[in-house]
Amino acid sequence: MTVSDLASAEWRRSSRSSGNDCVELVIGGSGATVRDSKNAEFGHLSFADIEWTAFVGAVKGNLLAAR
Repeated sequence: MTVSDLASAEWRRSSRSSGNDCVELVIGGSGATVRDSKNAEFGHLSFADIEWTAFVGAVKGNLLAAR
């Protein structure tokens, strides 16, 4: 996802977020981009499709739990 794509992107907030402590997400044709809603000007993280799919699978499989 390019910076110009993000200028017109419609960011959506996590359903798990409350108040202003949120993670926002854009899913594009080639991956996903996330940012901290209260510090959006600090930038974002972009993930290729395969990376995003692996991350979501790990979260759903509870593989990222603190030990």
